[in-house]
Amino acid sequence: MPQLDFGNPLIIAQLVWLLIIFGLLYYVMAVYALPRVESVLEDRRRRIDGDLDAAQTMKTEAENAITTHRAATAQARAEAQSAIAAAMATAQQEAQARTDALAARLARQIEAADTRIGAARDSAMGALHQVASDTAAALVERLAGRSDPAKIARAVDRALATRAQG
Repeated sequence: MPQLDFGNPLIIAQLVWLLIIFGLLYYVMAVYALPRVESVLEDRRRRIDGDLDAAQTMKTEAENAITTHRAATAQARAEAQSAIAAAMATAQQEAQARTDALAARLARQIEAADTRIGAARDSAMGALHQVASDTAAALVERLAGRSDPAKIARAVDRALATRAQG
């Protein structure tokens, strides 16, 4: 290998210059370049750590905010359900009160109608009694030639009573 020909006088000079340049380069790198790179890396590490800490803090705050929001939402839902239940109960009470009032009014109307129907039935029965008595009297008069109004009235009363029972 020609590079390792130590018998050549230029090789020693080249090795000396190699050591001098390497030493100078090492000194420049160790004193100037590497401390700057190290400070840049340290600043970067500190910034990253600070950003990570800030992100962790923000994450914790966000989780707390979410928890608070969920609690507020749950409370609002509970209050809304309570208000809905109260409104439903009130509406049911009002509807029941209206239903009771309507039932009472209808019961009064039915009672009044029953009274009117009873009066009309009694009136019709009275008129029917009179018509039946007159008709029976006319028939008896025509068939027998004479009539007894008291007997005819009793017979009509018995016939109507029998019909009313049946």
